[in-house]
Amino acid sequence: MAEEKTVMKAKESFFDKVKKFFRQLPKKIARPFKNMWHELKKVTWPTRKEWLNCTLIVLAFMVFMGIIIGLLDLGSSKLIQLIIQ
Repeated sequence: MAEEKTVMKAKESFFDKVKKFFRQLPKKIARPFKNMWHELKKVTWPTRKEWLNCTLIVLAFMVFMGIIIGLLDLGSSKLIQLIIQ
């Protein structure tokens, strides 16, 4: 009978742990979002002019790299055509 009581206590404590876990679950889920919100308040956001300048720089770089890659592709395909002939 003593063994049955310890088994019953173990089961009760397990279910108590499960209940406690599900009671705390909303807090555990919300905590990272609250932390993220607090960190976002600390961020120094760029001005519209800074944002526009960075965007134009990125677009110009993409066009430049597109031209370079296109020229390399064109040159390598011409070289392969010369080797094949």
